[in-house]
Amino acid sequence: MSDHTPEPSVSTRPGRLLLIPNTLDLGCIAPDAPSPDLRDVLPLGAIRAAARLTHWVAENAKSTRAFLKRVGEVEALAAPLQAMHIAELPRPPKGGAKAGAKGDFQPDPATTARALATLLAPAVQGHDIGLMSEAGLPGVADPGAAVVRAAHQLGLQVVPISGPSSLVLALAASGLQGQSFAFVGYLPVDGSQRAQRIRELEMASRKAQQTQLVIETPYRNPALWQALLAHLQPQTWLSVSCGLTLEGGFSHTDTVTHWRNRTLDLPTDVPAVFSWLAA
Repeated sequence: MSDHTPEPSVSTRPGRLLLIPNTLDLGCIAPDAPSPDLRDVLPLGAIRAAARLTHWVAENAKSTRAFLKRVGEVEALAAPLQAMHIAELPRPPKGGAKAGAKGDFQPDPATTARALATLLAPAVQGHDIGLMSEAGLPGVADPGAAVVRAAHQLGLQVVPISGPSSLVLALAASGLQGQSFAFVGYLPVDGSQRAQRIRELEMASRKAQQTQLVIETPYRNPALWQALLAHLQPQTWLSVSCGLTLEGGFSHTDTVTHWRNRTLDLPTDVPAVFSWLAA
């Protein structure tokens, strides 16, 4: 009988991709103001899941470290911040698809697949990876969706963790149709194109009795609001939710007719969700 003791085998079981929710306060807190307690906006289970991870894929490494610092104030981190492995998502060309149509460089599918596989390599090697959005749920109105799809293609388990989504919160608070709705992203910046798109979406809402949801860069909130008031029909229900989960956040719903006789000062530094349902 040999006295040689075999070395323990290394597990080859792949890790998982955990979709870790973020807060909705990115860019909404003054630099000299304390951050709100995470427990006020995130489930404790999400905080604990984040604390256990040492590998991350994120839009921005700096803001992810800031988030993990807040997590560490509630739950001990598995590793020091400086030891965390944080890989950033590839940044798309400025202007997205429109920029590509004008000749800007866009990676081909094979290049994109290789980049995503590299991001997920630690999971293939057995490490759980956290996917982090700048705000809200990863993969929802978020470039992280491509990472999630790549994880499925690699046979990795994807685990969504409960947390805030501005779109779902705004829809719930609007009182509009919650059984049929569509998030359509951003509207065109050009005035005539934006007006046409608003009318098209209102027609779709009327035909399907479907709530339409859009977002905008915060500094354009007032301009979009005025465009909606100008181009939606008087009896259409229009809702705006601003600064959700933040102190002073609000949701208001009324008909366009009534809105045109009211004054609403929308902030230009806080995210908002706009939704409407044609009568």
